[in-house]
Amino acid sequence: MIQVGSQHTQPAPPSSAATIYVVDDDAGVLGSLRFLLETDGFTVRTFRSGAALLNAALSTGVDCFVLDYKMPDMNGIDLAAGLRGRNVTAPVILITGYPDENIGARAAAAGVDHVLRKPLLEDSLVKQIRAAIEEAHSAAGTASGILRT
Repeated sequence: MIQVGSQHTQPAPPSSAATIYVVDDDAGVLGSLRFLLETDGFTVRTFRSGAALLNAALSTGVDCFVLDYKMPDMNGIDLAAGLRGRNVTAPVILITGYPDENIGARAAAAGVDHVLRKPLLEDSLVKQIRAAIEEAHSAAGTASGILRT
């Protein structure tokens, strides 16, 4: 279970909140991630499975995806590949409590931007999301003022 600490950056103003889609089959982890990210000013939509995310209407307003690696219906790498196959360009962060020596290479081949290890995600996840969104906006020429370190 993720422990939520008190050392977070100031939340972004609600009007400029980045939208994060989070997928994890563990309801406790999903709730903790939602709390962590909303506390840091993000707008969060959660899904309990990869299929649920792929079946949802994917809006163009998604700024970043946070995907669990190990899920029953499909793993996070397969889900990332499915998103990229639908021409989704938002950054993808894979979180895992089951890393292996080849996960980085497999994840990169599927279009994952970053891999983070559970369970101690807190500040590293928030920082990685902000950096990934800033990088994506910069690459698109639409740098955003919502990302602060």
